[in-house]
Amino acid sequence: MKVCPQDLPSVAPFWKARLTMKTYTYVDNSNIWIEGSRIAAVRSGIARDIIDAMNLCITDTSWQLDYGKLHMFLCGSDKNEIGAVRLWGSPPPSDTFWEMVRRKGFDVKTYEKSRGKEKKVDVAIAHQMTKDAYTIIDRNVDEITLVAGDKDFVPVVTDLVAEGFNVQVAFWGHGAAELRSAATSFLNLDQYHGHLQR
Repeated sequence: MKVCPQDLPSVAPFWKARLTMKTYTYVDNSNIWIEGSRIAAVRSGIARDIIDAMNLCITDTSWQLDYGKLHMFLCGSDKNEIGAVRLWGSPPPSDTFWEMVRRKGFDVKTYEKSRGKEKKVDVAIAHQMTKDAYTIIDRNVDEITLVAGDKDFVPVVTDLVAEGFNVQVAFWGHGAAELRSAATSFLNLDQYHGHLQR
């Protein structure tokens, strides 16, 4: 079909919308917080190194993640470029924590723990990433960012990359090597550890 010049004003917004990249961010809250507190344990001298911290389950509980800084770091400030910012976790004793996280700009989903362990979160994140990829994400323009370091995410990341989606993993440097390799790119958060601290 030939487009006449007088038709261009009605066509232009469609093309402009298609060319604006949006980021879709998926955060495993417990994963980034626990592993960030392990790095803090090494930096404060509580653990000898990250392997020691992981093997002996050593964390520095005084280290707190700043969710406002995390949101800004991952997504920027231009709301037109943010497709979604989703965060999963387990509810703490009080809902005020999750209300604070929502105020920082995250769409929060929580699941109750089972026998003290978090269940359903990895599957829920993988499901939402896949659902969004095939319903609202433009594989030619948009970027998916997974903030997790668990190798359980390798199958979904591998499949999305094979389907042409741009999938970045942003996590601490000791995240699963298989996951880092499966992604289109890897953003090592270690150098921003101090910045992301509250």
